[in-house]
Amino acid sequence: MSIAEDIRIALLDLFPEQAEREAKKRAAAEIAARTADEDNPEAVIEAAAAEMETMELQPDAQEESEDGGRKPGIVVTDYQSRGAHVDVFCNPDQVVEAATILDRNGFFLETISGVDWIKEDRLEVIYDYSISGSELCRVVVRTFISRSEPKIDTISEIFPGADWHERETHDFYGIEFVGHPCLEPLLLPEDADFHPLLKDFKP
Repeated sequence: MSIAEDIRIALLDLFPEQAEREAKKRAAAEIAARTADEDNPEAVIEAAAAEMETMELQPDAQEESEDGGRKPGIVVTDYQSRGAHVDVFCNPDQVVEAATILDRNGFFLETISGVDWIKEDRLEVIYDYSISGSELCRVVVRTFISRSEPKIDTISEIFPGADWHERETHDFYGIEFVGHPCLEPLLLPEDADFHPLLKDFKP
């Protein structure tokens, strides 16, 4: 099993509904494999019917939610085109738990960044993780927070290196990392009252 699959399975702890769907699909596939017989097409049909009955008719994580956004969950992505092997979209209150799982599995934090979705009145917070060793594996964790109250818990207690990344992201987007030990300006002047990567910033 690859590192990407190992960490994907570990991160499924954050998404019990997706984990349950996958477990049912695996069970159905095992039933189909045991009962399928090339000389007995009826058995193949019965196995397919059994698989359909055990699968929940719920959309996968990569499909859109009712408001047009992505549903929380894990998606395996193509590294060559997306720059990550595993893409995790979670709720803001899950980023610390995601960081804990990644730390426990030997990943390190590369960077934290943001995106200002001004029309949707929200900010996206993006965490990039990687692992040292012979097998390349990059994981991106994303979440959305309110643009008018941009607050999210710090992960600096898990990854001390997040200290500077969170300060930089606070400088640029005004995101408050709750629990950060010293959320002072890193790149901006000490008296700066602006955040230059917000789309409504005017110099």
